[in-house]
Amino acid sequence: MIADLIKKNRSFRRFDQTHRIDLNTLSELVDLGRLGASAANLQPLRYILSCNPVVNERVFECLAWAAYLKSWPGPAPGEHPTAYITMVCGPEHAKWAATDMGIAAQNILLGATEKGLGGCMLGAIKRKALRQVLQIPSEYDILLVLALGKPKETVVIESIPRDAGIEYWRDADDVHHVPKRRLEDIILATHD
Repeated sequence: MIADLIKKNRSFRRFDQTHRIDLNTLSELVDLGRLGASAANLQPLRYILSCNPVVNERVFECLAWAAYLKSWPGPAPGEHPTAYITMVCGPEHAKWAATDMGIAAQNILLGATEKGLGGCMLGAIKRKALRQVLQIPSEYDILLVLALGKPKETVVIESIPRDAGIEYWRDADDVHHVPKRRLEDIILATHD
């Protein structure tokens, strides 16, 4: 059921680094992104796939993790993602790239969830360094990196009252808590 996949699809930031993901799996996930809706059907996104441990460690160094967790430096060795999908777009269709990026990223992460994997969308990227690591041609803008792997953490959703803080946190047992606004607080009006 789609609701179950959506509830299981959290932003995971710690992974079992011994669990490898192959290029075939990454291609299957990108295919889910490809099949999603596209603004004006322009299909501007292009993807760079990596499941190579050496390349992945270089990609890892180009990313920033969990801005609300000020004292957490990011995944420890042994908890790094084992695959990355980098989304890029050429200048000819950049106007609609953000729309397509969100749709494709969600499709990819839902597909990963269905396969027992998890991931995290990362926009805090050292773009110049990543461009060099992945040898991305200059005509492509780096939009987003999806970090993927077998989740090694528990992430739970917390319901929050109206106007409460939205910062996620980790408790003493290292469970990651993600506050979500209540449904009644986000529906502005209904017309029956």
